Amino acid sequence: METTVVAPVSFTEGAIKEIKRIMSESGFDNTQYLRVGVKGGGCSGLSYQLGFDQKEADDEIYEIDGIPVVMKLAHGIYLLGINIHFEDGLNARGFTFNNPNASSTCGCGTSFAV
Repeated sequence: METTVVAPVSFTEGAIKEIKRIMSESGFDNTQYLRVGVKGGGCSGLSYQLGFDQKEADDEIYEIDGIPVVMKLAHGIYLLGINIHFEDGLNARGFTFNNPNASSTCGCGTSFAV
């Protein structure tokens, strides 16, 4: 009996559409995974990482709607339950992060504290 690992992060339909658009561009390196993570820095202490990268030895692998995703296991405490959205409006364009674990966020939307 196989165990299904539930991804600690989720994407809105808009984010999935944009990620798949990027992955379908000519020249995209399809050996890469979408990396979701955090790093120290930013105005509030931690900032989000979202980009394509090679898998590393200590990464957990997830598949979310056909998108191969990697994340450091240690980042799960900061990212569990996060929902990533893609804004494509006149006033804002880019990925946004709705993190239920953040005790505060900064105005840039890419930095948070726990």
